[in-house]
Order: sequence, then structure tokens, then C-alpha cells
Amino acid sequence: MENINASVKGIKDLDYKLKVTYEKALKNDTFKELVSSINLNDKFLMKYTSKLEDASLEYKNCKNCKGLAMCKNVVNGYCYLPLVDGEKLNFSYVACKYKNKNIKDTKYQKNVTSIDIPKEIKEARIKDIYTDDNSRKDVIKWILKYVKDYKNNNIGKGLYLHGNFGCGKTYLISALFNELAKDGVKSVIVYFPEYLRSLKSSYGSSSNDEFKEKYNEVKYAKLLLIDDLGAESVTSWSRDEILGSILQYRMQEGLPTFITSNLNEKELQEHLSLTTTNRLERVKAVRIIERIKQLTEDIEMIGENNRK
Repeated sequence: MENINASVKGIKDLDYKLKVTYEKALKNDTFKELVSSINLNDKFLMKYTSKLEDASLEYKNCKNCKGLAMCKNVVNGYCYLPLVDGEKLNFSYVACKYKNKNIKDTKYQKNVTSIDIPKEIKEARIKDIYTDDNSRKDVIKWILKYVKDYKNNNIGKGLYLHGNFGCGKTYLISALFNELAKDGVKSVIVYFPEYLRSLKSSYGSSSNDEFKEKYNEVKYAKLLLIDDLGAESVTSWSRDEILGSILQYRMQEGLPTFITSNLNEKELQEHLSLTTTNRLERVKAVRIIERIKQLTEDIEMIGENNRK
């Protein structure tokens, strides 16, 4: 009997403590506002006082927030809130209005596969392109025309865009791809030096599935940007079996291909020759350049280095 009485007393003490803590929390206006919106009685809600206090803090942050950059919550763009499920109370992270807008506005980015590309490049937009530099004007005109033509099903050659380091070549073409992505056009952007290293690490393993997946994703891309061609360490394998094979297939199938490089076509040919004394290697390099010419138009862009 004593054990039963002790248990009953313990339950009463716990209920009392929960009630005191809950009533104290109700003195906070934000907490009170939050629990008032929940269609459950106080006796039930007081069991969740601690979680409700956490939720009320995030709820208050959201009420005073002006955008994602100002978010003070644990998970950026989300608010930890109570959700009524019948007679149960669950807690979950719910996207705020700014996050929902961001998700909607950037949904098109799922159509662009980026391999080893910085976030800034992934989020490139035509409307954000810097236009004050005269060296960019020809390229920007070309890009705007390409977007218009592509949307009218007039799909022409891609672009071999070369110029000095950091002048924004990759950003411009990424902005083009993102613009077309809004219409559901899928594309792939690959930083070529790192791509080769990744391929090599998966080549010749017990299962070549990983290698094939990486290789085919680039080879068959509806739109492709090979970024920073000429910055890689050239081998016969990377030139002939990877680059040459990809370009040959895309040339045969008429798949739009874009390339950025710090080298013009003549310099790239020297880079791909491996050696200046072996005639066969030079011939193979020339073949690569001829495929590039078949696939792309050539534009040089010399501008300010934006990565200083």
C-alpha cells in the first residue's frame, strides 16, 4: 500500500511541477500566442513545455525576420513548430515563406548537373551578368541570341570561349545553361581537370559501373560545358580515350558542346600534343582541335580578373 501511495504522490508532484513550469512559460507573450493556436487543452500541452519553449523562440525569430540572410533559427529557412496530428503533438522543421520562395525560384537548378563547380557558378543568372566591361559585350550578345534561338528550336553550335584567368567565362555559360534550365533543358557542367582525376580513380576497378556512369553522364549530356580545358595534365588516355571519344560522339549526334579555356585553339593544340617532336601525337592533337571546331564557334574574351 505504501508503494502505491508513494507512486500516486510522485505522479501528483510531477503534474504539479509540469503545471508550474507551463504557467510560468505562459507569461511569455510569444509562447502564449503559439500555444493559443494549438487546438489542444493546457493539461495536455504542459507535457511539452520544453519543446514548446524551443518552438516559441524560433517562432519569434520568424515573426521579425526579413529574409533568409537574417535567419536566426537552427536550420536556415526553417522554423521548429508543433504540428497537431489527431490527438498527438509532433514537432517538425517547417520551411518559412522566404525558403519556400527560394525553393520555387531555384527549382530549375535541378536541371543542371555540376561536377566540381563552385556554388557561385551554379547559381549564375543572366540578369546578374556584369555588363560594364566592353570585353564581354560580344559574348553576352552571343549568349542572349543562343538562348533565343534554342527556345525557338534553332539549335546551333556551342561555344569555345577562351581568355585570361578569372574573367568570367564559366559564369557566363553557366548563366546560359540556367536560363535554359527554366524551360526544363538539362545540362552538365564539368570542371575537366578534376573530372579526369575522378574518372581515373574509378577506372579499372573490379566493377566499372562508377566509371561508366561518370563517363556517360558527360558523353550523352543534352548540353555540355567542359570547363577549363587545357588546365589538365595530358596523357594519351585522357586525350584519346576520354576527351576525343566524348567530342567525337557529340559531333556525330549534333549535341551542343561548350568549352572554356585559358588557351586559344593553337595553344590548346600544343598542349594536347604531349611533345613537339612526335608527329603522331601532333596529328592526334590536331584531330581534337578539328572536332572542337566542328562543335563550337570561337570567341576570345580578355577581361578583368575577378578572382583577385
